[in-house]
Amino acid sequence: MLFFGGIHGNEISGVKAIENVFQGLRSHADRVKGSIYGIRGNIPAQLRRKRFLDEDLNRLWTTERVANIMGKPVAERNVEETEMFEINALIKEVIRTASPPFYFIDFHTTSGKTKPFITINDAMINRKFSLLFPVPIVLGIEEYLEGPLLSLMNEMGYVSLGFESGQHNELSAINNSMAFMRLSMVFAGCLPKTEVPEFEMIFAQLKKAAMGDSGFYEVLYRRELSKGTDFKMLPGFKNFQLVGKGTVLAVQDGVEIKTKKNSTLFMPLYQDQGNEGFFLIGPVPKWALLVSAIARNLKIDSWLTLLPGISWSDETKERLLVNTKVARFFTKSFFHVLGYRNRTLGRSQMMMHNRERTAKNELYKNEWWFKSNGKD
Repeated sequence: MLFFGGIHGNEISGVKAIENVFQGLRSHADRVKGSIYGIRGNIPAQLRRKRFLDEDLNRLWTTERVANIMGKPVAERNVEETEMFEINALIKEVIRTASPPFYFIDFHTTSGKTKPFITINDAMINRKFSLLFPVPIVLGIEEYLEGPLLSLMNEMGYVSLGFESGQHNELSAINNSMAFMRLSMVFAGCLPKTEVPEFEMIFAQLKKAAMGDSGFYEVLYRRELSKGTDFKMLPGFKNFQLVGKGTVLAVQDGVEIKTKKNSTLFMPLYQDQGNEGFFLIGPVPKWALLVSAIARNLKIDSWLTLLPGISWSDETKERLLVNTKVARFFTKSFFHVLGYRNRTLGRSQMMMHNRERTAKNELYKNEWWFKSNGKD
């Protein structure tokens, strides 16, 4: 298991949580099965309590960017590129030397008030493992972000979860991350449940912090901010807050930003650094989750290329090219059901990446949570 804290330097709750849990593990380290790593993210930015110094470390992890940075001379790397180089080398060494299955968990916090929640790329291995925790699960954010750390882990096929534990600098954010870390070690089989006598208590702690919400949500909209944009979120908004049509959320370059319909607000920006002003999300009904699980199990997507306007991008059959002029009767939601995420290539073409075809299900097929559908 690899736990990341402080990938954003102003989000130190995860770092403190990892330190505290590791301290507690010393007394019964002999009962730990496998290897557990804590990775202290963006250290230079942490020392200055800034999200980043040169560029966002959690936006560098595309395959192309990683290859470029790994090949750069040391003197030409900026601060975050240097951090990325060292973290990537460590991840590769762990994967090379340790025994699978692997679990990657990235701790974050938000600038606004929030209940704890999970973000995942919607592969079934991620969905099933996430279902074990009593917090809401948000799907699809990777379609709107370029280069987050966990997207690379997902492309490698491993279980990867982001856990947002609360608001920056709140004590509850540290406690929630510690609870999540302990639960995840038990669920993954790294630590016997008997070694966590407070298991039921910390499970209840997370459930209470999440206000009993353990539903699925999907990202529907991102308010992207370009460099130099003057953006101010209006005060008082909270994460997961319902906002009515016409609500003024922010002022951008002197213009009021209003909701076009009733929405659920997600991660409003209340800090100086950041490329997203806010997101809007919507609930995913249980029947849609069930249909998508059945469709993926039956590999229905294998037949899509028989339809006009849809073709494989290469021989690996991991990505679909969709001509939106020809196949306009297919929506993004349809492809989401089958496990695809969208990247727009132009006005009339989309690249659809299949989460399921890259997932290394064989590494997890014998795990109790995979076989039980996460319901035990």
